[in-house]
Amino acid sequence: VQLVESGGGLVQAGGSLTLSCAVSGFVFDDYAIGWSRQAPGEGREGISWINNRDNRNYYAPSVRGRFTISSDNAKKMVYLQMTNLKPEDTAVYYCASDLYGGRIIGGSPEYWGQGTQVTVSS
Repeated sequence: VQLVESGGGLVQAGGSLTLSCAVSGFVFDDYAIGWSRQAPGEGREGISWINNRDNRNYYAPSVRGRFTISSDNAKKMVYLQMTNLKPEDTAVYYCASDLYGGRIIGGSPEYWGQGTQVTVSS
């Protein structure tokens, strides 16, 4: 199983960035796939997941209304579109996957990617 993130970088506050996660090694529709992040000196925070089998998704309150998760089943890709970014969004963002989306939010998914850095300057 591989989850490979891309798209991180440096952006000014108020700006936008889209992260991508390339998924391989399991049946795409069987798993919830989502994103967690870890800010410097903080624990990991699960922020969003999507379930392609029934199109359910979830957003943590800290990102709801600003971030949008989507997927492309044919390409086996999951995206996180981030808008109105704030300095407190600065973190390493990890793609994660589990049979249950709640485990992504809870911090104990079965699979993790390696992470991509997002830095938001004020």
